Amino acid sequence: MNTHQTAQLLVALGVILVLSQVFGALARWMHQPAVVGEIVLGILAGPTLFHGGITRVMFPVEIQPLLSALAMVGVAFFMFIVGLEVDHQLLRGLRAKTGVIVLGSTTVPFTLGVGAALWLARDHLPGDRLGYVLFMGTALSITAFPVLARILDDRGITRTPLGSLALSSAAVGDLIAWTMLAAVVAIAGTGGNPLWRISLVVPFVLAVFFIGRPVLNRVLGASSMNPPDDQAGSGRILTIVVASLLGAGAFMEWAGLHYIFGTFLVGAILPRGANDWIRIQICDRLEQISRQLLMPVFFVMAGLQVNLSTLGLSGVGALGLILLVAIGGKLGGTMGAARLAGVSTRQSANLAVLMNTRGLTELVVLATGVQLGILDHRTYSMMVVMALVTTAMTGPLLDLLQRPGRNGPVSEKAELSASQHQELPAPLQTVSTAGGPDLWPRPQVERA
Repeated sequence: MNTHQTAQLLVALGVILVLSQVFGALARWMHQPAVVGEIVLGILAGPTLFHGGITRVMFPVEIQPLLSALAMVGVAFFMFIVGLEVDHQLLRGLRAKTGVIVLGSTTVPFTLGVGAALWLARDHLPGDRLGYVLFMGTALSITAFPVLARILDDRGITRTPLGSLALSSAAVGDLIAWTMLAAVVAIAGTGGNPLWRISLVVPFVLAVFFIGRPVLNRVLGASSMNPPDDQAGSGRILTIVVASLLGAGAFMEWAGLHYIFGTFLVGAILPRGANDWIRIQICDRLEQISRQLLMPVFFVMAGLQVNLSTLGLSGVGALGLILLVAIGGKLGGTMGAARLAGVSTRQSANLAVLMNTRGLTELVVLATGVQLGILDHRTYSMMVVMALVTTAMTGPLLDLLQRPGRNGPVSEKAELSASQHQELPAPLQTVSTAGGPDLWPRPQVERA
């Protein structure tokens, strides 16, 4: 990299950081999650406007590989924190009510997504048909657990029965969706990797759970009773964790899956309980790097692949179909399942709206599909619009359901009987940091 490219890279990073803060603030001013503004920033930075003129000036081709590398590290950290914040109590507290809702909110949009993909494959099939169809079904069944948790926290309904039910359903549903995505990638995204590599994934996962988890528990447990006050001690802990997640990501990439599954896995197996202070410390440090620097780069790089100017009339029709399937599948599947589980109509409607949000999680899934050659760029562009629309509509729909004259989710808390309320797992609690809005909920524990 020469001097000119270095200067271009530094300028581009500075512009991305400033604009991400501006667009995030504008989104919050409009009562939207900051991620909505950042997605819009990514789209506007791409070739949709001025035939790619902004891209050529601000993000020349020479520095795009460097920006892509930074974005990749940001996604690795993001997926690790998503795994880290999968609350095991939510999974242990799974009851029939949550199971029914998860089933409806996952299978209905997946089935409709598969049907839509069969029609879209006529004009938007870049490679393997089976992989494309299964990937589209999985992508349309995603719920953005981190963004949903933030919306609940902003509205003060995390500790209500609705908040608990939404969190547990989204957490379990996302675990199922990531498992489905891993299977799809294994089927369609292995490329030219030999079969023996992909066959090592299952032994690796078992080794991580039954060997890696106890080792991490012992290493981190030695520090749990006496949290280090010095920077060197806490730095060693962070080094161990980051090295573990990068190593697991590297193995998954080498095996023919995708590195996000390895980083997510390490976050999910990190010991809980007495080590909660360690988890908070890791979140605080990685969030400052990922949330403030690396993920804005990811939004821009994701937006560079979105080109809405070439959709045409057929593309608008395909986009309409995707929106119809994504929104109708989530709202209908969730609300229908919730009613079958005995949840009131108003609570079911609120829950369906919450489960419809996609946000950043959807973008990570879509970027994975493009990288593996499963999605073409036209389908990718339309799916990014779908992620933006479904996330942006969550707040206004919740406001509509809670407007004067309607019972909102908090006032309707009494509609659940005592036995139903006990059936729900304990909700997540969040700890805010001074760095701005959190994407990820964190366990609330006292700090030394």
